[in-house]
Amino acid sequence: MKYLLDVNTLVALGHTLHVHHTKAEKWLKHVLPTAEIIATCAITELGFVRISVQAGLQPDIAAATAALGKLKSSSPVPTELWPDDLGAERRPKYVSKPAELTDGHLLELARARGAQFVTLDRKIPGALLIP
Repeated sequence: MKYLLDVNTLVALGHTLHVHHTKAEKWLKHVLPTAEIIATCAITELGFVRISVQAGLQPDIAAATAALGKLKSSSPVPTELWPDDLGAERRPKYVSKPAELTDGHLLELARARGAQFVTLDRKIPGALLIP
């Protein structure tokens, strides 16, 4: 199985101080036997860097970028950076508000790549929710 991680899942996996770090690690261990790829894209990687600095988990952009690199290189599942060639018109039917656009877009990117979109957010229909 291929998994595209949302920003919060990436941040949770990458920072032991994140409130959902343990939950995200448990999920990753659970899927290890069947996981083929853990994917990111420009949106999720930039979100990881932005939130890591804004939340005070990393002191600056360079440190947050290094933390992302360490997370990817130490993953027990191969990681891939996926290019994103989907336009704004490609989004799930549930998307009706501006706040839903990015997650809806990422859900469609995962679907286009035959993957599950993994999230900690209960408000994304069709995504794989980490319990």
